[in-house]
Amino acid sequence: MRLFNNNDDDKKPEVIHADNVTADNSSVDAEKAQVSNVYVKTEAEKRFVRKVGWTFLPLVTWIVMVQFADKSALAISAVLGIYEDTGISGSQFSWLGSIFFLGYLVFQVPNQILVQKFPTSRYLGVCIVIWGSVMFFTALGNTFSELAALRFLLGLFEATCLPCIYLIIANLYRREEQTLYFGIATMCQGIGAVLGNFVAVGVSNMGNREGIAMWRWNHIIFGALTVTLGILCFFFLVDSPRSKLLRLTPEEHEIVDRRTRDNAVVRTKKIHWPHFIEALKEPRLYLIFFAAVGLNMQNGGLLVFSAQLIRTLGSFTPTESILLKIPGGVASCVFSLLGSILARKLGHIAYVGMAMCVISGAGCLILTVLENGPGKLAGYYLSWGMSGASALLAATIGNNVSGYSKKIFYNSVYVAATTVGQFIGPLLMLEREAPKYLTGPLVFTIGNGIAFVCFILNRIIMARENKRRLANPPEKETDVTLGLTDVEDRNFIYRL
Repeated sequence: MRLFNNNDDDKKPEVIHADNVTADNSSVDAEKAQVSNVYVKTEAEKRFVRKVGWTFLPLVTWIVMVQFADKSALAISAVLGIYEDTGISGSQFSWLGSIFFLGYLVFQVPNQILVQKFPTSRYLGVCIVIWGSVMFFTALGNTFSELAALRFLLGLFEATCLPCIYLIIANLYRREEQTLYFGIATMCQGIGAVLGNFVAVGVSNMGNREGIAMWRWNHIIFGALTVTLGILCFFFLVDSPRSKLLRLTPEEHEIVDRRTRDNAVVRTKKIHWPHFIEALKEPRLYLIFFAAVGLNMQNGGLLVFSAQLIRTLGSFTPTESILLKIPGGVASCVFSLLGSILARKLGHIAYVGMAMCVISGAGCLILTVLENGPGKLAGYYLSWGMSGASALLAATIGNNVSGYSKKIFYNSVYVAATTVGQFIGPLLMLEREAPKYLTGPLVFTIGNGIAFVCFILNRIIMARENKRRLANPPEKETDVTLGLTDVEDRNFIYRL
């Protein structure tokens, strides 16, 4: 590809540094620390990015939205009659919330192997159809054991969704673009919460039509929607920058070559087991794991019990309780997008992630301290600052891990950690403490503090390595086709 020419398509090229950071990501001695790997983002490349966006984003946003709505359907069922219809107790309801995440956790190891063996769009499409069918059959459950088995299966097949989406984003977008798109993926979970609540409002106004309980209608509707979405995913999801759906021109093939070199990720069906061993030796992996567990305890606990918690703050009807959940979904969207935009503009992923932990922790502390009233409701909304922190944890992996097998492994560990946190969360909402639930929010506050510390330590580790590499840079440019990891590639500079 010609970097400069006189074509109209390439006028006023935008010069960007692929890894324009210093050893400590500050302005100290910027000229010495600056990476020399410069590329020119031409108008042609900008059009290509827009083309990818219009082809990829509409479908993937719906996938993430519906996946989250399916997962959170149980929380809404609590005010749509599941207790009365099935006779389950409060502790059994907690287990129904947690057992989903057990299935989610169990499938992470098989998933990281299968996602590398099969085309991502086909693999994900099949899994979506299966979990949509499980959603539909959940409407037929009548006992705790039946519902528990179905929730386990739902978690098992939903476990494929986010690792696949994160991997596709890492393949499609440059490293400096990825933070925003990881934020968009996380934001769509908040939109999914809003979507699920609006559908539930409609269901609550239907009543037990045709003799079918309201909570069952909710699962039937989303089951049908999910199966339809899975079929669309199988045929129309763009899962590679060279996907036939993009209809690349010769010029765009050259653009893809350059973008692939910047991403340092080359898709391969061969599993590189040494990548897994390398990852297991890195402190970064464990810091990301503990940060994800700390943040996602509240995600699991408040997600499952949110409708019940809100209902106790006043004399609200089931419909009003559902409507008051909607601002929580909006807050999740806002924090996800705000965190990603700030991190991209300021060039500080870790610092912005720490700020999101503070906001989230403050919300959880309010839930712990206040008895009830509008202040406690505000605390619930602020607690969704964890969405912004989670998006930046995912971006940390996307930006700072290379090697295809290693990136898959990191993503799987991250999702496994979120699952562990979400499994623990509902169990901390103790039935004997209802309706105040003091233990849960207190532990969630501590979890945000743990995530805050993990962001700091992760940044220190990567900044020190950047300093070493910038002080003694390699003489040769890296051949991206070798599929080197970030440890093997001494030209690789971490984005802090």
